[in-house]
Amino acid sequence: MASGPLFGPDIVIEDPAFIHPTAALYGRIRIARGVGIWPNAVCRAESGEIVIGEMSNIQDMAVIHGGGVRIGHYCSITHHAVIHACTIGDNCLVGINATVMDGAVIGDNSIVAGGAFVTEDTNIPPNSIVMGSPGKVRRQHNNYVVNRMNAILYHRNALAYAKGEYREWAKPEHREFMEETRARLEREFEELFS
Repeated sequence: MASGPLFGPDIVIEDPAFIHPTAALYGRIRIARGVGIWPNAVCRAESGEIVIGEMSNIQDMAVIHGGGVRIGHYCSITHHAVIHACTIGDNCLVGINATVMDGAVIGDNSIVAGGAFVTEDTNIPPNSIVMGSPGKVRRQHNNYVVNRMNAILYHRNALAYAKGEYREWAKPEHREFMEETRARLEREFEELFS
């Protein structure tokens, strides 16, 4: 899975869930356990290093570029998002067509809404919802459950794709899995944050 023309020589891949053959990965990149990288995603690290944490997903057409990119555990970098030389904390979601620029830090359990543009060196505190251009904190809310849930569902889908099964979310047992997972995450949330 880590060979072929779309993979450079300085990449460390630790038991990913799924890496689509059209993903383009170049430079120094570390991909942790359970990561899913979806069609036409691009990761380029000509300087520094890109680190993608456990159980995170880099969705279709997302671009991760620049040295010093850190994406935490259980993150979703959604369709067409751009992550450029910045840090994304654990349990974060970066929405469709959102951009996070150089030196920005997105705190744990945050959401960067679709279309938001987070400017250079912006520091977003944990538990934030960021919207607009330039991106500003519009609300404080701990998004641990919803963001982690999204990452877990993408992990399950990635495992299915790796087996050639492309309708995982349509299966009857998927709803039961979602309900059980949400209940477990809500219990975790209570233990961690109350």
